[in-house]
Amino acid sequence: MYRWEGINEFVAVAETESFTRAAKRLDVSTAQVSRQVSALEARLSTRLFYRTTRRVSVTEAGQIFYQHCRQVLDALEQAERSITNMQLVPRGRLRLTAPVTYGEKSIAPLVNDFVLRYPELDVDMKLTNQTLDLVAEGYDLAVRMGKLEDSTLMARRLASRTLYVCASPDYLATHGTPHSLTELANHNCLLGNLDYWRFQEAGQPRNVRVTGNIRCDSGRALLDAALKGIGIVQLPDYYVQSALDSRLLIPVLTRYQEDDDGIWAVYPHNRHLSPKIRLLLDFLSESLKPGGSPPDAANADY
Repeated sequence: MYRWEGINEFVAVAETESFTRAAKRLDVSTAQVSRQVSALEARLSTRLFYRTTRRVSVTEAGQIFYQHCRQVLDALEQAERSITNMQLVPRGRLRLTAPVTYGEKSIAPLVNDFVLRYPELDVDMKLTNQTLDLVAEGYDLAVRMGKLEDSTLMARRLASRTLYVCASPDYLATHGTPHSLTELANHNCLLGNLDYWRFQEAGQPRNVRVTGNIRCDSGRALLDAALKGIGIVQLPDYYVQSALDSRLLIPVLTRYQEDDDGIWAVYPHNRHLSPKIRLLLDFLSESLKPGGSPPDAANADY
């Protein structure tokens, strides 16, 4: 019978290119991962990794061994998944991440509803505006905004967001309403992480550099400044929609408004998507679309 010791550790290091990240994924110590991989190399009489103080890379022999090990692990996962699918009840750990504000407002409440429906789940949710490495850090799913960069990740569009440029009635009464993109140079523009705003002119995207006396990486802080009449702001609808509806903010430059962005769920490329991830994707997609409601579990596509 083949000895299995070290295989999981080897695959984790090969996929994360780090003994530390592999240990985090497996929830064991880095020393244990190192011992198991060293023992495996001794058993095979082959070096599987090149190790330096800065990085870990897979040797040619390690690449060949990894491909075979990955196939075996995939087969085992599929065997376990086949048994799980018989029960059709999502269970176990579910790790996901989402942007802070949109996560607090829209994603977290829906995930909580999902847990109420499937209480055997153990959810670990991280709200951050940083782009995390899903594979290296062991996340099942991430919610991301806007245009996606080229990636090996799979993506599913959940909803859309609209970028508005708007200001308070008091600000516009005092400083005037801009009617062209060049007029933004005469206004106090409240800035986030970028020093330009996104527009569309004559059917083409256009970035316009803007300046102002407030820069902050918090959309809520920029919204507060706009409501207090300090300047003009460009923010997604989930920050400003209620203020627009109540006329506390007035949209401007609407004819230059960019097409809606996507709100996406991205997840590692797996040939067999687990039932809990598939169900969560369906749940979020149905709940976030306009007028949507969560799918009926009895009619869910497993």
